[in-house]
Amino acid sequence: MSDKIYEPTEAELEILQLIWELQPVTVRDIYDRIAARKEVGYTTVLKQIQRLTEKEVLIKDDTQGAHLYRAAVQETEVKQQLAGKMMQTAFGGSALQMMMHALGQDKSSPGTLLELKDWLDQQINKEKK
Repeated sequence: MSDKIYEPTEAELEILQLIWELQPVTVRDIYDRIAARKEVGYTTVLKQIQRLTEKEVLIKDDTQGAHLYRAAVQETEVKQQLAGKMMQTAFGGSALQMMMHALGQDKSSPGTLLELKDWLDQQINKEKK
């Protein structure tokens, strides 16, 4: 994939999430997972996967007979780009505002808040070094 920023559509991101979780994976496996949650046609999923392959977001491997797909983009990179864009456009570049809004939407469990506190403590300790 080139150095340009890849911004997936909602449908592409749904497929990518499954591929990151299951790869290598067939179109049928992806379709079955999506169809279990909502009404969608097999050919619709197939066409999306073909487009993602053309965009060089997915890699198709047919050496073993079946068409298996894996991601050519890293999950963390795509998510960082999406979060960065949202932070800039919706929160004026403020990570604090974004996090406060995200945590304020749902009642966060004490365990989640402790994990966040531990992560923040680690980030602070990195800065001190």
